[in-house]
Amino acid sequence: MTELHRNGEYRSAECLELLDEADVVVTNPPFSLFREYVATLMDYDKKFVIMGNINAVTYKEIFPLIRNNKLWPGFSFNKAMRFAMPEEYESRTDERDEKGRKISKVPAIAWYTNLDIVKRHEDLLLYRRYKGHEDEYPKYDNYDAIEVSKVWDIPEDYYGVMGVPITFMNKYNPDQFDIVGCSESEGRGFSNGQWDPESGIAQSTVDGHKVYKCLFIRRHA
Repeated sequence: MTELHRNGEYRSAECLELLDEADVVVTNPPFSLFREYVATLMDYDKKFVIMGNINAVTYKEIFPLIRNNKLWPGFSFNKAMRFAMPEEYESRTDERDEKGRKISKVPAIAWYTNLDIVKRHEDLLLYRRYKGHEDEYPKYDNYDAIEVSKVWDIPEDYYGVMGVPITFMNKYNPDQFDIVGCSESEGRGFSNGQWDPESGIAQSTVDGHKVYKCLFIRRHA
């Protein structure tokens, strides 16, 4: 343990000096600074295990790292995390832990890491078929891909581009799939021009209706 002499702000000279000495960083960074914090870890070429919101996978600063296999989810994705809070914190519930501390829950949390793990190389078992069921997989109006609204509905016999929920990241195996893009709602430029400045539409649409943000993937042949 090292006693800090200042306020512990991660960009301070004191903390950057400690970061430079570290082998692995394990922390819960402020989510509002998640993009900047990851950039710092990358600049210092550090191994890490950090918490963040699941929507970070589509941030324009984070998605390229995921697409290029420089960052990926750890063993826990899309979970509600429990945090001990200061007593003066105004909570919506009166929940307390076994030590009597005030507890708050934050949904849609993931661990992110650049440490390789066994889970990352487990194949996603596929049992649905595209051939003969094409009507169950509509094509987007504004992107050359089919809509797969649930991860377990990914067809085993389709090798074109598919739009899948961001929760796919919990099952992503880079030996089985490539991530080729993401919808534009968190950062334009990753879906080869899906953003339409005239209509203001930044997400995939099916029959004129927007669908929730997604990742575009392609299965290995």
